[in-house]
Amino acid sequence: MNNRKLKIIFMGTPEFAVPSLKELHNNNYDVVLVVTQPDRPKGRGRKLISPPVKETAISLGYEVIQPVSIKTDDFKEIVQKLKPDIFVVAAYGHILTKKILEMPEIGSINIHASLLPEYRGSAPIQWAIINREKETGVTTMFMNEGLDTGDILLSAKLEIAPDDTSATLHDRLAKLGAHLLIKTIKAIEAEELKPIPQDHKKATYAPLLKKNDGHINWKKSAEDIEAFIRGITPWPGAFTFYGDKRLKIFAARPILTDITAPPGTVIKCFTDELRIATGKGALSILKIQGESGKQLSIRDFLRGHSIAPGTILN
Repeated sequence: MNNRKLKIIFMGTPEFAVPSLKELHNNNYDVVLVVTQPDRPKGRGRKLISPPVKETAISLGYEVIQPVSIKTDDFKEIVQKLKPDIFVVAAYGHILTKKILEMPEIGSINIHASLLPEYRGSAPIQWAIINREKETGVTTMFMNEGLDTGDILLSAKLEIAPDDTSATLHDRLAKLGAHLLIKTIKAIEAEELKPIPQDHKKATYAPLLKKNDGHINWKKSAEDIEAFIRGITPWPGAFTFYGDKRLKIFAARPILTDITAPPGTVIKCFTDELRIATGKGALSILKIQGESGKQLSIRDFLRGHSIAPGTILN
């Protein structure tokens, strides 16, 4: 490949994509355009909030566009005029058609937060923790029309810590993905990469999580529930019901002990503890939030809220 700088169009929206955009900037790559989703209303005031990628791109001096759809003739004209070599796509949030994927001279590269073909889909970070995986990682691939089915370029592994939440693991994977992206582009420039087709028989999936997916199933083991809580913290967040009141659970500790009480039953213990019977073992709640109020340690919460032994959470 000649020494001409590659022209890159970057497509991304949330925090996960920010380190990759910064690394492209730090390595002096020619990012000719940043494409991100439109500003969205958030909070009680429904104020329009810019995506993290937009804020970062503007601070770095890049041109930004926020098309409602990338299937329009206007978007295609913009891309054709820029004549990009590569699309870099990191959690953009829109499906790219075959025609769009084929617009760059070299191809479209995606950064995915799993070791493909495992955990294809929208929530690979959360599901890796929920399923109690010991490690995960990031993969760069040439995109095709399928859901994370493109040929693999490079991958990098990362150990999942026993106390990782989806938030902490997200941040480490975002940084790892940024470094892997630069390594991938350099290897493409040096013509050192041989894309490897995925083994589709080994594929697993990480479907999008919805708000109600945070409801705790007390029939599962204490270890599974503890991993579930970490996997969906901070979103959609784990919760259970005390009567008609929703309790949000942010952290817990499994206790491997024989329990005869039905799953979901509050077990008698020290006054500053809250232990819940599960399908196997018990779960000691460490951080909790009531329907009104803020996140509290269980000790502080129980000072103002009495939950009697024998109570069944559901």
